[in-house]
Amino acid sequence: MLVAGLSTVVEWYDFTLYLYFASVLSRVFFGGGEQALLATLGGFAVSYLMRPLGALCFGHLGDRFGRRWMLLASMALMAAAMLATALLPTHAQAGASAGVLLLVLRCVMAFSVGGEYTGVVAYLLETAPLRRRGLVTSLASAASEVGALLAVALSALTVALLPQPSLDAWGWRIPFFVGAALAIVILLARSTMHESPEFERQQREGSVPSAPILQILRAHPGAVARTFAISALGSITYYVGITYVPAFLHANGRAEGEALWLSTLAAVAVIVVTPLCGALSDRIGRRPLLLVLTALSALLPLSMFAWMADTTAVGVVLAAAVLACVAGGISAVAASATAEQFPGEGRLSGLALGVTMATAVFGGATPWLAQWWVERSGWNAAPGAMIALVAVLVLPVLWTLPETRPPRP
Repeated sequence: MLVAGLSTVVEWYDFTLYLYFASVLSRVFFGGGEQALLATLGGFAVSYLMRPLGALCFGHLGDRFGRRWMLLASMALMAAAMLATALLPTHAQAGASAGVLLLVLRCVMAFSVGGEYTGVVAYLLETAPLRRRGLVTSLASAASEVGALLAVALSALTVALLPQPSLDAWGWRIPFFVGAALAIVILLARSTMHESPEFERQQREGSVPSAPILQILRAHPGAVARTFAISALGSITYYVGITYVPAFLHANGRAEGEALWLSTLAAVAVIVVTPLCGALSDRIGRRPLLLVLTALSALLPLSMFAWMADTTAVGVVLAAAVLACVAGGISAVAASATAEQFPGEGRLSGLALGVTMATAVFGGATPWLAQWWVERSGWNAAPGAMIALVAVLVLPVLWTLPETRPPRP
């Protein structure tokens, strides 16, 4: 459980580093300027379309042959893609082909991440004590926040310590080399993991599904729809309310280093809030907590984004922390709430159909769309409006969500 949980640190460090480093990468790979930032965010959005494909492929492997081997394969692919990114030529060295190569490797990374998070969540759920599932599975989300915090902190440190010419020439490679090294360490640690008790049960009983995706679609279409709704809200609050914030602050006049440090402070709050929300869901249930967090997502983001665009550094930290805590709370509860929608037979495929499909729609493209909307309209609250709209749309689905928390004695 410890190895599985810690692995999401590396997974989310590697994946969110691209967003936190977006303004630097826009110069290094796309030549700089306003359109270069949009191209960088657009590349992230396009690569995100690979996440559902990766989730379906790795999910099928996990449901058919075991969670352990699936997690080993996805981490190996991630380590290779991260190392290759660190070795890429820049726009100054290779012209437009540098951006194309970056996009290709982001697609490979997204493919591997597609199986990573859902695989870890399922593994933790299936190995956790019955009445601690909310807390234990939320640790996957908390660990991912640690990875994101590490990514933004190392990005901020790199930007602060290097002059821009050195940063653009070679310094940008440092965080990617660190990510590749961390992925290799976790890959070695994963080789010591045992198989999930749930999958071992299926092997003993002969209930391992031969076509898990078809089985889930036929027997549990409602669960797929509910999982999609939960993950839609979790994705847009995370990718617009947390990872897009440094680019938003930089576009509104704050220096790259300052924007990254301010976001780092806000990310610390998420790490504290996430396990607390996971534990709370074990006591009061997944549904009531999700409803409260959805209401907060509808009410707060508009004013928080407007405030961040025109306030002091302290105000930015407070506003970013509010957004981050709401997003972290949703991710914490969603980890167990989505995995509990499905039986063990086909669980990974069910999560692939619901979670990663929603993430592809409401995650990858939303930072680009938020930046595009702000630039075209001049309305700084536009990213908050996107979050609020999704919250209002998913609220009816969550209102009818069946409670999945195991009964307490």
